[in-house]
Amino acid sequence: MNEIEKLKEIIKSSKRIVFFGGAGVSTESGIPDFRSKDGLYNQKYDYNPEEILSHSFFIDNPEYFYKFYFDKMIYQDIKPNECHKYLAKLEQDNKLLCVITQNIDNLHELAGSKRVIHLHGEVMKNHCMNCNAFYSLDELPRDGVPKCKCGGIIKPDVVLYEEPLKEEDVEMAIEEISKADTLIIGGTSLSVYPAASYVNFFKGDNLIVINRDIIGSVKANLQINASISEVFAKLKD
Repeated sequence: MNEIEKLKEIIKSSKRIVFFGGAGVSTESGIPDFRSKDGLYNQKYDYNPEEILSHSFFIDNPEYFYKFYFDKMIYQDIKPNECHKYLAKLEQDNKLLCVITQNIDNLHELAGSKRVIHLHGEVMKNHCMNCNAFYSLDELPRDGVPKCKCGGIIKPDVVLYEEPLKEEDVEMAIEEISKADTLIIGGTSLSVYPAASYVNFFKGDNLIVINRDIIGSVKANLQINASISEVFAKLKD
């Protein structure tokens, strides 16, 4: 039995699947990651990207932050790939408990997923730092610093460097992982903490890894080193 057939059998026999995804899920839709040779961290800017995407930089230099943010972090014309679509179908079939993602785009939702935990926040949601009024991404102007009607600065609901993850999201992620009988880890090297440590709460039978590079930090029942969208496309065959 080859890897794809084995994965099909595991999914077929599973009743409580959780998918834990990273940047590799979105890169195959055209969103660049941070750490690869073509990623944001290896491009040249006036400041280090990690510094630009920090809480203190946002407070001290919001205009430059937003220039970088809209130029390099917002991709509104992208489409869900086969991974997003297959996971949405699994949820519709009541086999997938939820998607836990480290990505800040809304591709899972665009594909039809309803139960998505965004550990690092999401670009579609924004709030005024003064009155907490909500603003959608489409309501934000693309020049200068977005301001609320009250005059306060609007901040994206994304977790910046120096900021903690939202406790409620962490608790939900750990709870869902601990309930799963199958955990599929996809498109992540499990190098970003604390999110990567949540895998340790898995108590189920099948731990699956789908990633281009080998991940040696987890003992998986099945590890497939290939394009994640191509793997999920083959599951439909």
